[in-house]
Amino acid sequence: MFFTVPTLLTWTRIIAIPLLVGVFYIGLEPRLQNLVATVMFIVFAATDWLDGYLARRLNQTSSFGAFLDPVADKFLVCASLLVLVHLKRADVFVALIIIGREIAISALREWMAQIGASKSVAVHMLGKVKTTVQMVAIPFLLFDGQLFGVIDTEVWGTWLIWMSAILTVWSMIYYLQKALPEIRRRVK
Repeated sequence: MFFTVPTLLTWTRIIAIPLLVGVFYIGLEPRLQNLVATVMFIVFAATDWLDGYLARRLNQTSSFGAFLDPVADKFLVCASLLVLVHLKRADVFVALIIIGREIAISALREWMAQIGASKSVAVHMLGKVKTTVQMVAIPFLLFDGQLFGVIDTEVWGTWLIWMSAILTVWSMIYYLQKALPEIRRRVK
């Protein structure tokens, strides 16, 4: 199941990272850079939905795909956040919160899987909402202009990325609370 269509779509998100970063270094006019990066992010982020849909539809789900999918998402989000910090469109504190949470929860999930308690930290709706808010905030901040002449994407993106940071902390607390009983049992 290493080279199924869904898995190849997931790999596309990882391969997209240097392309997305590279847009800001190839000498395009700033507005065009922003537009190209925004479109790229949206297209590559959409592969997250598409690969899951195709994996279920084509009966090509695999443990490797289940592992790689969230890794690709986290790479894409973290790389985009670092670009936004570099461009001074996102606060470094927001990036630290989001990236730090991703590392902490990934480590927690790995440890919980090793001790046979992965269900206690299974993906929850709160984590999905956090991801959705991030996936809207990031393209708004990449675009950095007026959308349809009325939506100031810098303002909306900034509000949404901070909301995402709050949801990030909230979801981390939720997952830690779910894992705490198992952690207490194992640490004695």
